[in-house]
Amino acid sequence: MLFRSDRRGFPKAGATASGVFYIAPTSWAQKSPGDTLNSVVVGFNGRGGAHIGALSGLKDSGVRLAALCDVDEGVLRKGVDAQDKKGVKVTPYSDIRKVLENKDIDIVSIATPNHWHSLAAIWAVQAGKDVYVEKPVSHNVWEGRQLVNAARKYKKIVQTGTQSRASRTGIGEAVKFVQSGQLGKILAVRGTCYKPRGSIGKTEGAKPIPPGIDFDLWCGPAPKDELRRSKLHYDWHWIWNYGNGDLGNQGIHQMDIGRWFTGEMELSPRVWSVGGRVGYVDDGETPNTQIVYHDYAKAPLIFEVRGLPSKKGAKDMDKFMGSTIGVVVHCEGGHITVPSYTGSAAYDKDGKEIKSWKESKGGENGHFKNFVEAVRSRKSEDLYAEILEGHLSSALCHTGNISYRLGQKEAPGAILEKIKGDREATATVERMFEHLKANEVDINMDKLAIGPVLKMDPKTEKFIGNAEADKQLTRDYRKPFVVPAISA
Repeated sequence: MLFRSDRRGFPKAGATASGVFYIAPTSWAQKSPGDTLNSVVVGFNGRGGAHIGALSGLKDSGVRLAALCDVDEGVLRKGVDAQDKKGVKVTPYSDIRKVLENKDIDIVSIATPNHWHSLAAIWAVQAGKDVYVEKPVSHNVWEGRQLVNAARKYKKIVQTGTQSRASRTGIGEAVKFVQSGQLGKILAVRGTCYKPRGSIGKTEGAKPIPPGIDFDLWCGPAPKDELRRSKLHYDWHWIWNYGNGDLGNQGIHQMDIGRWFTGEMELSPRVWSVGGRVGYVDDGETPNTQIVYHDYAKAPLIFEVRGLPSKKGAKDMDKFMGSTIGVVVHCEGGHITVPSYTGSAAYDKDGKEIKSWKESKGGENGHFKNFVEAVRSRKSEDLYAEILEGHLSSALCHTGNISYRLGQKEAPGAILEKIKGDREATATVERMFEHLKANEVDINMDKLAIGPVLKMDPKTEKFIGNAEADKQLTRDYRKPFVVPAISA
């Protein structure tokens, strides 16, 4: 039964089911190719706003924004009112389970906090819906693999929200250029997330839950802990129970672009990480300064997070070989810099630009349009960012964070000692030390944590000989918000 879309009929947030949720799948394929595709956006206080805009812009492709879903009553009301002003009537929901009971909904677009991504997407495909799910597609490695399995088992179209994959010219042609050997062998691929992240403040004791929010639903599969930060929304990114730090928030894009260049379709056999949350003391848990090193046989995939400015008191951020939030592909004959989601350039060994590419289309709208085209064709291979791609790129973030979380704080000399013999790793860590020095961070006193080198079996997606690391590949789920195990 649908909720009414007028103000008096606004739904109250609340659970409606007990035990493990499941809806028998419906048959999308019974629809004819020209039929309207009814869509819903789930979670739209942040990224979901872009989902609403993109889906609303696909009327010519037969897409209708039919519903909105959010556990925050204020956010939900604001979203519905905004559509009302445009003459668009949408049905409001507070609980995704009620959305999925509506057999008229064809597409579920998910932009909730990270801890809800996999479960919401799995429930949606089990209910017979096609899914667009934001990055990272999972909160941990195991649940991401279950989402891949679900897409395969139920034969649903599932697109990952790594919009850079829609840049088929601006980035895609650069990928072809490198993979064809134009710059020789790839030596290393580096993602950079030099993005300002200030303190989220330091609170004393538990904070009240903002009015109009069903906190049980908000927590969903995650532990229902007290709110111990100033803001419920957005700052969850920096809390391990709900977010994955800037590695999973921003870095997932650059990690994905890096893997696009290398063509790796398995998790790395070895990974380690070093970093810390430095420069201020606040309620955040995730590192604001971090290096993740994926030791692929072909070439290492390295990622750098810097949340502090170029130096103490500065407003600008560091830049490495033209990249602030981007990717650098180091090759024998030069390098590629990808400084944005829509363009890239090739340089020779002397740093002279030899070729560049720019996207004239693609981006957000192109990514959603591609998704809808694949929904029509029923061919997952038509997707720019099929769910397996999303799982692998997300999981690389997760395994890097696992190494970090298992790490021990060490003095700078001890950190360098552990990585000696690897010139690329040593140079990267030394640059991080210089960056922190410029921000007046004394890493002899405020020490960084270096994690263990974790060996992984890419086939099973489990670590080798490290039970503690394996525990972090998944989590304990709260009933009824249990991510189901789905056989491949």
